[in-house]
Amino acid sequence: MDLKQLEYFVRVAELGSFTRAAVALDVAQPALSRQVRLLEVELRQNLLVRNGRGATPTEAGKLLLEHGRGILHQVARTREEMGRVRGALAGRVAIGLPPSLARVLTVPLTRAFRAQLPQASLSITEALSVTTQEWLLTGRIDLAVLYNAQPTPEMETTPLHDEELMLVQQRPQGLAEDPPPLPISLAEVAHLPLVIPSRPNAIRMHVETEMAGIGCKPTIALEIDGVAAILDLVADGAGCALLSRNAVASSVRPSLFQTRAIKDPPLLSRLSIATSLLRPSTLTQKTTLALLKQVTASVLNRT
Repeated sequence: MDLKQLEYFVRVAELGSFTRAAVALDVAQPALSRQVRLLEVELRQNLLVRNGRGATPTEAGKLLLEHGRGILHQVARTREEMGRVRGALAGRVAIGLPPSLARVLTVPLTRAFRAQLPQASLSITEALSVTTQEWLLTGRIDLAVLYNAQPTPEMETTPLHDEELMLVQQRPQGLAEDPPPLPISLAEVAHLPLVIPSRPNAIRMHVETEMAGIGCKPTIALEIDGVAAILDLVADGAGCALLSRNAVASSVRPSLFQTRAIKDPPLLSRLSIATSLLRPSTLTQKTTLALLKQVTASVLNRT
């Protein structure tokens, strides 16, 4: 059985699509389809049901998917063990970070990774938590930092940090420095026009839940799925935002904004590190997980 064919099949089965698998594997779709078909011929089994909506595994395909994940994991572990004989861990680790953290974490995390795992390679992707979680479960990434992650049978989460969300407003013209920050109640925030991501964004859902708990709901001015775009609109006077200090501090021009603490109750957004339970972690991934916890805690405790 060819390992490449097995890897191709597993990725198609996990993503439910030859097109998405070809993009994830960086191979041409005809070549991917041909290799999966050769595997089916060798095993004398139809492994996938192909239809207009994608591809789903047959009963035989589900059995091979279960074994295939284990086989590919053992191959990765073997390569790691061979790397340890040379005195270093090897392999590739892919991490997903939310935009508000990517700017402050990418450089220190990359620096620490290179120092501790010089023979391994690191990939960092920036995306909102909903997208990152989907990538984690489909195998596109190995580790994810998520906001307000909900437990699922397919994912394990470890709480990392409780981050305070602030009211972000356009700085009044002519005001060089912020006056002493005056807190604002969550009920007052509910009456302000908000520029906020659309559902099911984790922060959007958290804000709605917290406001519902005090008997109100947010006033939505615009729904924008992107931190940079949200801040551009706030700077232009389109409304206010609910973001962390890191999101504002790492923006292109933080001097354009003023932030106010929220009280009664405060808005605390929980950051967690997530791993998939659908496939076991390699030693390199486990080492990177510990490194990610250490670097994230160090960076956020300074801010």
